[in-house]
Amino acid sequence: MTQLPPPEYSRNMRLIGHSDQGGRPDGVQLMVHRGFAYVGHMVSQGFSIVDVRDPKNPKAAGYVPAPPGTWNVHLQAHDDLLLVINARDLFADARFADEKVYYTRQVGETVSDVKDKGWSAGLRVFDISTPDKPREIGFLSLNGIGIHRIWYVGGRWAYVSALIDGFTDYIFLTIDLANPCKPDVAGRWWLPGMNQADGEQPNWPEGKRYALHHAIIAGDTAYGSWRDGGLTLLDVKDRTQPKLISHRNWSPPFGGGTHTALPLPDRDLLVVLDEAVLDNQEDGEKLIWLFDIREPSNPVSISTFPQPDEIDYVAKGAHFGPHNLHENRPGSFVSSTLIFATYQNAGVRAYDISNPYRPVETGALVPAAPAKMMDTRPNRPQVIQSCDIFVDAQGIIYSTDYNGGLSVIEYLG
Repeated sequence: MTQLPPPEYSRNMRLIGHSDQGGRPDGVQLMVHRGFAYVGHMVSQGFSIVDVRDPKNPKAAGYVPAPPGTWNVHLQAHDDLLLVINARDLFADARFADEKVYYTRQVGETVSDVKDKGWSAGLRVFDISTPDKPREIGFLSLNGIGIHRIWYVGGRWAYVSALIDGFTDYIFLTIDLANPCKPDVAGRWWLPGMNQADGEQPNWPEGKRYALHHAIIAGDTAYGSWRDGGLTLLDVKDRTQPKLISHRNWSPPFGGGTHTALPLPDRDLLVVLDEAVLDNQEDGEKLIWLFDIREPSNPVSISTFPQPDEIDYVAKGAHFGPHNLHENRPGSFVSSTLIFATYQNAGVRAYDISNPYRPVETGALVPAAPAKMMDTRPNRPQVIQSCDIFVDAQGIIYSTDYNGGLSVIEYLG
């Protein structure tokens, strides 16, 4: 085994493995399924497969390219299916070279003049009964920019955020997978003001971006994160007609960027993470919130998670603040008291929320700076930006970075 890159900081966690993902160390979302990690790329326009059956010795096991001009940043695996998003590669567009454009304007507005559709928009469906040899069996084609993220944990229904023609930004779609070879859109929901094709006018402040990042579904409720548009709880008992239960938004006064809402149904709690999206905390301090959802029509914030403070992470450069949560997927590590998150330049964090009014950090690991930069946008600092996190059923942590490859971590807390 090659020598591991020494972490910048660790407490109750240790690095046990690392992979450059076959020479494509840019990673966004990852799934670990049947001993293989599937990693969506930010720059490399496709997804990679890494054999992690021996987590201390991960091995590149394959790469599936995306269609030209297309992102495969997010994906979901369950049983014999792998669902992969297809969307326009926005970070390859010079108009998004300044990340403020992506995070402070409606994407539909920025690309409204694009006529030549040089990308694939929709959902690719792969058979992964042979885990290291995905075989495409279906495709859902959409008009527009495409899909950003998916929630799929088996069965008939998948749920996506998609920017389709006529809307200002990404909205909520339910996808019928009764026949995985022929997926179909079943229902949709959006915040008022997003449906420009029907004459709706945006009613949110200038510089705010209302767009669904994604929704996590528990039972018949979809918990949606709408970036600067806050949090929604949707009734999806009828998958063709989602209905609003409640909507909360704390931006302003807080900085927005709501990214992930993780329900803990057995405790009537909801972990809600606001993503830090600009360098040096220019978008303000971002937090992980804990909500009491005993009354779904009235979610109430009851606490926030502590911020990393071993060093001055704002001064370190790049993004400091939360990005993503381990999402308690079936077959993975599932807990309603131990929460794992990525904190970008502050690495990976673990929290005990046994007392929901006083979350406590119980472990951390900040990987080394990336050996090389894959991000082609100008003036990006060579700083770790821990992106996604997946914890397997044995408690092993897997985390991606935009440039630094796959880190495999053992939790010792």
